[in-house]
Amino acid sequence: MVDLTVKKRCYSVVLVTYGEVEELTPRSLWPSSRKIVQVVTRQIVKLPKFMIYALGDFRSTKHYIDWKINRYRSRLVPINRAQAKGVALELKRDQRLAEAGVSVEVVEAYYFVPPYLEDVLQKFRDRSDGVIVVPMIPVESAFSCGPACHVAIDIYGEGHLAFLRVVRGLWKDADLHSLYLDYVFASLAAGIGSKEGRRTGLVLVIHGTIVKNRKGNTPSVFTGLNETMEFFRLMREKILADPRNVFGEVKLGCLNHSTGGEWTPETVQLALEELQQDGFDAVAMFPFGYFADNSETDYEAKKLLDGSAIPIKQYIPCINESPGFARWLSSKIAGEIGLLELQRKVFGTDESMAHTNTQTP
Repeated sequence: MVDLTVKKRCYSVVLVTYGEVEELTPRSLWPSSRKIVQVVTRQIVKLPKFMIYALGDFRSTKHYIDWKINRYRSRLVPINRAQAKGVALELKRDQRLAEAGVSVEVVEAYYFVPPYLEDVLQKFRDRSDGVIVVPMIPVESAFSCGPACHVAIDIYGEGHLAFLRVVRGLWKDADLHSLYLDYVFASLAAGIGSKEGRRTGLVLVIHGTIVKNRKGNTPSVFTGLNETMEFFRLMREKILADPRNVFGEVKLGCLNHSTGGEWTPETVQLALEELQQDGFDAVAMFPFGYFADNSETDYEAKKLLDGSAIPIKQYIPCINESPGFARWLSSKIAGEIGLLELQRKVFGTDESMAHTNTQTP
């Protein structure tokens, strides 16, 4: 039973992802593209300020024309918004939090479109007892969860660990692997792998990363390369060993950029070409490296799949608003809140965040 004489603690949960414009106009694309170049691109290529604006504006124009011609509209922000609502509902049902006298608010935030992560975190300074930041990409790197860590330090200082946690290592979670397996096999179109003699392949899509910089050396930033390859290895082994498996081969498909050096060679294009050359006549594609569909998954990767010469094709959307995903993620978040609660008891960080932002854990 909750002790009503004790002030109820409130934790803030922020589901953050890159963000893509909902309204396709040059005016909305310009600030987003400039922020992308400023936050991500300059980590791998040193750029003067005027180049940030020039590259950002070029990127905006390119995307505007491409998406307009092909009538593409990004679903990333609406999906993330729906995910936040789903997680909030699951956390309200969590008996552990209720018994601990804890309330939780769940909000959306983005690196490149409003509401910006820095603005959301600033808002929580005086009204939250703790903050959980959840980068909505399973594999962490300087380009995915890295910006969240930098923003946390900028807003709260080096002592932010006393009240803020950035969730990491989701790709290693066995429950996520099981969730993915159930989702993929339940999503398969009827008959895609059932015909006798048919060879069906699977391409697991993830964002690629830099292997070598422009000078041919190991990048100085944390790229998440080893984590990416280990995540794929785990998923491939579990899929092929599953009794429901219909796939004769599972390949990695990386979505790369073109600047900054040498990127992961195991591309989506290569995976599809190899499956075709090996005589596969059916292929499914699942973006396991993303929690929400975006312009890289349901546009770029899907366009490559549609253009493949393999006759039978199926694109399996990202996990998106799946209720199972909301339940899994809320359980991870509740665990992080539990760690902050334990830290509060051990180190006595029972004051408001406004008074503890210079403490160290």
